[in-house]
Amino acid sequence: WWRMGAAVKKVHFAEEWNEFHHLLIMESLGGNDAWIDRFGGYHAAILYYWTLNLLWLISPFLAYQFSEMLENHAVDTYSQFLDENEKILKDLPAPAIARQYYQNEDLYMFDEFQTSRAGHAARRRPQINTLYDTFVNIRDDELEHVKTMVACQSDVPVKSPHEG
Repeated sequence: WWRMGAAVKKVHFAEEWNEFHHLLIMESLGGNDAWIDRFGGYHAAILYYWTLNLLWLISPFLAYQFSEMLENHAVDTYSQFLDENEKILKDLPAPAIARQYYQNEDLYMFDEFQTSRAGHAARRRPQINTLYDTFVNIRDDELEHVKTMVACQSDVPVKSPHEG
């Protein structure tokens, strides 16, 4: 289990790259303005990191299962947020960083974590016009992470979508 291969590492790096851009989007919306938010975020990230490392040492399956539950919670939270704020969010423009990330001409890294989608025709090409679109795509990204975590718990090796 400790030699999952380069393909899985590449997919996990692409997921981390995606989460980094979610962070940049949230920061562009003022999510890091207050020192307490930054303090809480930094320390929660450190706690999460060490918790996953400990779980991985006990059982990689448990680490993936924990991540799956966390990503599922994110999907539920974003869905609720979208339902409760749809009208307001549709009236606000998308942040520039969201447009840059989701509509960049080089979406190799974005495609890399879409492990449930095979082939060129199945690739996601998000439209980002409003803040609503931004949060819909963040939610959909989290759902792709859930699918990857589920796949990592199975005996079938996770494959990069670029590998056909």
